[in-house]
Amino acid sequence: MYGTVALCRVPADKLGELRALAAAEDSLGIDGYLGTDLLVVDNHPDTLVMVVRFRDRDSYVANADSPAQHERYLQFRALMLADPVWYDGDWVSPA
Repeated sequence: MYGTVALCRVPADKLGELRALAAAEDSLGIDGYLGTDLLVVDNHPDTLVMVVRFRDRDSYVANADSPAQHERYLQFRALMLADPVWYDGDWVSPA
């Protein structure tokens, strides 16, 4: 499994819109897309950790490079206070 973790700053009044955008991705039929989870950080209500999972690196990269994903990113970014910090990589389970 491959994916990304994004550290984002989102105003509390925009969180509902961001959640709706993330939920909508489930119905888009993106090849290899497995899901998104959001975590609002305790004591930092404008800090959000977004976890996005894909079947494999190839499907992740194909989506990341697509014009449709760029348009979706712009919708997400419009709700954020600053550019997110991204961490891409393989998901591995403990031994």
